Amino acid sequence: MQKTDKEKSRKKLERLAWYLDSSIKVPGFNARFGFDGLIGLIPGFGDTIGALISSVVISEAARLGAPKVLLLKMAFNVALDALAGMVPVLGDLFDFVWKANQRNVYLLDSYLANPRETVVASRLFVWGLGTVLVGLVISVGMIGFVLVRALLNAAAGV
Repeated sequence: MQKTDKEKSRKKLERLAWYLDSSIKVPGFNARFGFDGLIGLIPGFGDTIGALISSVVISEAARLGAPKVLLLKMAFNVALDALAGMVPVLGDLFDFVWKANQRNVYLLDSYLANPRETVVASRLFVWGLGTVLVGLVISVGMIGFVLVRALLNAAAGV
Protein backbone atom coordinates (compact mmCIF):
# COMPACT_ATOMS: atom_id res chain seq x y z
CA MET A 1 0.00 0.00 0.00
CA GLN A 2 1.35 3.40 -0.94
CA LYS A 3 1.97 6.11 1.61
CA THR A 4 -0.78 8.34 0.19
CA ASP A 5 -3.29 5.48 0.42
CA LYS A 6 -2.30 4.89 4.05
CA GLU A 7 -2.71 8.57 4.80
CA LYS A 8 -6.16 8.65 3.15
CA SER A 9 -7.24 5.58 5.14
CA ARG A 10 -5.91 7.07 8.34
CA LYS A 11 -7.78 10.33 7.74
CA LYS A 12 -11.03 8.43 7.05
CA LEU A 13 -10.57 6.46 10.27
CA GLU A 14 -9.86 9.65 12.18
CA ARG A 15 -13.07 11.20 10.82
CA LEU A 16 -15.11 8.05 11.60
CA ALA A 17 -13.74 7.94 15.15
CA TRP A 18 -14.57 11.62 15.62
CA TYR A 19 -18.18 11.05 14.46
CA LEU A 20 -18.53 8.02 16.71
CA ASP A 21 -16.89 9.51 19.82
CA SER A 22 -16.82 13.34 19.82
CA SER A 23 -18.99 14.90 17.14
CA ILE A 24 -21.73 16.28 19.41
CA LYS A 25 -20.96 19.12 21.83
CA VAL A 26 -22.87 19.29 25.10
CA PRO A 27 -24.24 22.85 25.43
CA GLY A 28 -22.94 24.68 28.48
CA PHE A 29 -20.18 22.14 29.15
CA ASN A 30 -16.77 21.48 27.71
CA ALA A 31 -17.76 17.89 26.92
CA ARG A 32 -18.36 15.99 23.71
CA PHE A 33 -19.83 12.64 22.78
CA GLY A 34 -20.64 10.93 19.54
CA PHE A 35 -23.03 8.64 17.77
CA ASP A 36 -21.54 5.54 19.44
CA GLY A 37 -22.83 6.82 22.78
CA LEU A 38 -26.26 7.52 21.30
CA ILE A 39 -26.44 4.11 19.63
CA GLY A 40 -25.46 2.55 22.96
CA LEU A 41 -28.61 3.99 24.53
CA ILE A 42 -30.76 1.60 22.45
CA PRO A 43 -31.79 -1.09 24.95
CA GLY A 44 -30.72 -4.64 24.28
CA PHE A 45 -28.53 -4.38 21.22
CA GLY A 46 -27.26 -0.80 20.94
CA ASP A 47 -23.81 -1.61 22.32
CA THR A 48 -23.52 -4.59 19.99
CA ILE A 49 -24.26 -2.35 17.01
CA GLY A 50 -21.69 0.16 18.30
CA ALA A 51 -19.07 -2.60 18.62
CA LEU A 52 -19.78 -3.78 15.08
CA ILE A 53 -19.32 -0.25 13.74
CA SER A 54 -16.14 0.11 15.81
CA SER A 55 -14.77 -3.06 14.26
CA VAL A 56 -14.34 -1.08 11.03
CA VAL A 57 -11.40 0.71 12.66
CA ILE A 58 -9.83 -2.60 13.67
CA SER A 59 -10.29 -4.21 10.26
CA GLU A 60 -8.82 -1.17 8.52
CA ALA A 61 -5.87 -1.24 10.92
CA ALA A 62 -5.31 -4.89 9.94
CA ARG A 63 -5.44 -3.91 6.28
CA LEU A 64 -2.83 -1.22 6.95
CA GLY A 65 -0.51 -3.89 8.38
CA ALA A 66 -0.93 -3.45 12.12
CA PRO A 67 0.47 -6.43 14.06
CA LYS A 68 -1.77 -8.87 15.91
CA VAL A 69 -0.81 -7.58 19.36
CA LEU A 70 -1.94 -4.09 18.40
CA LEU A 71 -5.18 -5.48 16.95
CA LEU A 72 -5.75 -7.36 20.24
CA LYS A 73 -5.28 -4.14 22.20
CA MET A 74 -7.73 -2.37 19.90
CA ALA A 75 -10.23 -5.23 20.26
CA PHE A 76 -9.89 -4.96 24.04
CA ASN A 77 -10.81 -1.25 23.85
CA VAL A 78 -13.94 -2.04 21.81
CA ALA A 79 -14.89 -5.03 23.98
CA LEU A 80 -14.53 -3.01 27.20
CA ASP A 81 -16.63 -0.24 25.65
CA ALA A 82 -19.35 -2.72 24.65
CA LEU A 83 -19.35 -4.70 27.90
CA ALA A 84 -19.35 -1.65 30.15
CA GLY A 85 -22.03 -0.06 27.98
CA MET A 86 -24.39 -2.93 28.77
CA VAL A 87 -24.67 -1.77 32.40
CA PRO A 88 -27.68 0.55 32.60
CA VAL A 89 -26.90 4.28 33.11
CA LEU A 90 -23.31 3.85 34.42
CA GLY A 91 -22.34 1.93 31.30
CA ASP A 92 -23.74 4.69 29.12
CA LEU A 93 -21.76 7.29 31.04
CA PHE A 94 -18.65 5.14 30.64
CA ASP A 95 -19.39 4.91 26.91
CA PHE A 96 -19.42 8.71 26.64
CA VAL A 97 -16.03 8.96 28.38
CA TRP A 98 -14.05 5.92 27.12
CA LYS A 99 -13.99 6.89 23.39
CA ALA A 100 -12.66 3.53 22.18
CA ASN A 101 -12.59 4.53 18.52
CA GLN A 102 -10.40 7.56 19.08
CA ARG A 103 -8.14 5.47 21.33
CA ASN A 104 -7.80 2.93 18.54
CA VAL A 105 -7.02 5.54 15.90
CA TYR A 106 -4.41 6.98 18.27
CA LEU A 107 -2.89 3.49 18.67
CA LEU A 108 -2.79 3.07 14.89
CA ASP A 109 -1.22 6.52 14.44
CA SER A 110 1.40 5.65 17.08
CA TYR A 111 2.15 2.40 15.28
CA LEU A 112 2.50 4.07 11.90
CA ALA A 113 4.79 6.76 13.38
CA ASN A 114 6.88 4.50 15.61
CA PRO A 115 6.17 0.79 15.01
CA ARG A 116 8.75 -0.75 17.33
CA GLU A 117 7.75 1.12 20.51
CA THR A 118 4.05 0.60 19.88
CA VAL A 119 4.50 -3.14 19.32
CA VAL A 120 6.54 -3.50 22.51
CA ALA A 121 3.95 -1.59 24.55
CA SER A 122 1.13 -3.63 23.02
CA ARG A 123 2.93 -6.91 23.80
CA LEU A 124 3.36 -5.85 27.40
CA PHE A 125 -0.32 -4.95 27.59
CA VAL A 126 -1.42 -8.29 26.09
CA TRP A 127 0.87 -10.28 28.38
CA GLY A 128 -0.35 -8.32 31.41
CA LEU A 129 -3.98 -8.81 30.41
CA GLY A 130 -3.36 -12.53 29.88
CA THR A 131 -1.73 -12.81 33.30
CA VAL A 132 -4.67 -11.05 34.96
CA LEU A 133 -7.16 -13.32 33.17
CA VAL A 134 -5.27 -16.50 34.13
CA GLY A 135 -5.14 -15.26 37.74
CA LEU A 136 -8.86 -14.56 37.64
CA VAL A 137 -9.65 -18.03 36.32
CA ILE A 138 -7.46 -19.67 38.98
CA SER A 139 -9.06 -17.53 41.71
CA VAL A 140 -12.59 -18.38 40.60
CA GLY A 141 -11.64 -22.07 40.46
CA MET A 142 -10.20 -21.98 43.97
CA ILE A 143 -13.23 -20.18 45.36
CA GLY A 144 -15.50 -22.71 43.66
CA PHE A 145 -13.50 -25.59 45.12
CA VAL A 146 -13.64 -24.12 48.64
CA LEU A 147 -17.41 -23.52 48.36
CA VAL A 148 -18.13 -27.04 47.08
CA ARG A 149 -15.97 -28.54 49.82
CA ALA A 150 -17.77 -26.46 52.48
CA LEU A 151 -21.17 -27.53 51.12
CA LEU A 152 -20.17 -31.20 51.10
CA ASN A 153 -18.85 -30.94 54.68
CA ALA A 154 -22.06 -29.20 55.78
CA ALA A 155 -24.17 -31.87 54.09
CA ALA A 156 -22.16 -34.66 55.73
CA GLY A 157 -22.61 -33.03 59.14
CA VAL A 158 -18.93 -32.63 59.87
